[in-house]
Amino acid sequence: MKTFPQNDLIAFLRHELAVPIDAIKLGLRQTGSAENLLPMVLWQYGLVTTQQLERIFDWLEKHTTQSFEPTA
Repeated sequence: MKTFPQNDLIAFLRHELAVPIDAIKLGLRQTGSAENLLPMVLWQYGLVTTQQLERIFDWLEKHTTQSFEPTA
């Protein structure tokens, strides 16, 4: 499973893309426990542009780590 630091993503959204904190909070509420869907939710609600979404995906690709879970 791939993971990324949620706080770092939020900092990127706020400082690099200037996404308002209220928009991020709305996105987090809408994603529930599936926080990995935050970029798509922000885009679906019109809170980020397609270009910003591309930048988010580029950032995620750079900052995502592969974590391995033991299989039973």
